[in-house]
Amino acid sequence: MAGTTLQDVIVPELFNPYVVNRTMELSALVQCGIIANNSEFDALASQAAPTVNMPFFEDLTGESEQVIEGADLADNKITSNKDVAAIIRRAKMWSATDLSAALAGADPMAAIGSLVAQFWSRDLQKELVALLDGIFGTVPAGSGEGAAAETRLASNLLDISAKSGAAANWSGSAFIDAEQMLGDAKAQLTGICMHSATEAYLKKQNLIDTVQPSNDVAFNVYQGKRVIIDDGCPADKGVYTTYLFGNGAIALGNGSPVGFVATETDRAKRKGSGVDYLINRKTMILHPRGVAFTNANVAKTEGPSRAEMKDPVNWKPVYEHKQIRIVAFKHKLG
Repeated sequence: MAGTTLQDVIVPELFNPYVVNRTMELSALVQCGIIANNSEFDALASQAAPTVNMPFFEDLTGESEQVIEGADLADNKITSNKDVAAIIRRAKMWSATDLSAALAGADPMAAIGSLVAQFWSRDLQKELVALLDGIFGTVPAGSGEGAAAETRLASNLLDISAKSGAAANWSGSAFIDAEQMLGDAKAQLTGICMHSATEAYLKKQNLIDTVQPSNDVAFNVYQGKRVIIDDGCPADKGVYTTYLFGNGAIALGNGSPVGFVATETDRAKRKGSGVDYLINRKTMILHPRGVAFTNANVAKTEGPSRAEMKDPVNWKPVYEHKQIRIVAFKHKLG
């Protein structure tokens, strides 16, 4: 007769909310405000559709009119548009051999849940980098709506990597130029996601400061902006891409559609003394606010793969560029 199994220590109704909450606690992207989660996004992610529409009113434009006695004012209208987010479906299965050390914990469910949450926190960061590749990527000639190659979010992209000599390298002034891509909205930028090689380059110049809150873990800042390190940030032939973000630039929704089973355990009784399996599933939106997911090149009706999230054909800006609180900065390190 088998001893303690995963079925004995995992309570799915308790386990999945714990994993979701713990994942967000562990995510530096959530903690620094780049990724924002709320009940509205959770509801959107729970819809039974591959994409969800988020209508919005366009900003008011034009100039005020002079008041002239007896003259009618012009009749102006407000226009609307829609942002579109993809619903992302992901899953992972572990066997008891991968989790066996956690079974020795005083609270096995919490111990296993912490390991699973750490996985999803890392995975969330990978998902973000994939979609950033997509929104700042170049649509090849002959693809999408036009015949010519097109970088649809070029308004939020600064590329100094093609310059000669030191002018192609990261510098404080070049970073300020990157912020300036948002013009008078640049004060919204509060966080930076960079490759570890970029962070090391800045540390060698003593340009990275460490902040130690009294009730939290320490974190690094550059020019007052929180630094997140991820080697998923593009690095190609000495050219690095660093991303600048504003608070709430990315919407996160943790969905629970009808019939969705987030956590399951299983057991293969015939394999030796038995093997336990833990299956964890995620249904979510992870969406750059103001850049619509076009669904132009998605193979499966269930939603996009990570490779399809990276495909620039699947993204198109719908907000005015200053309202899209993301900037890409391409540079070298010297």
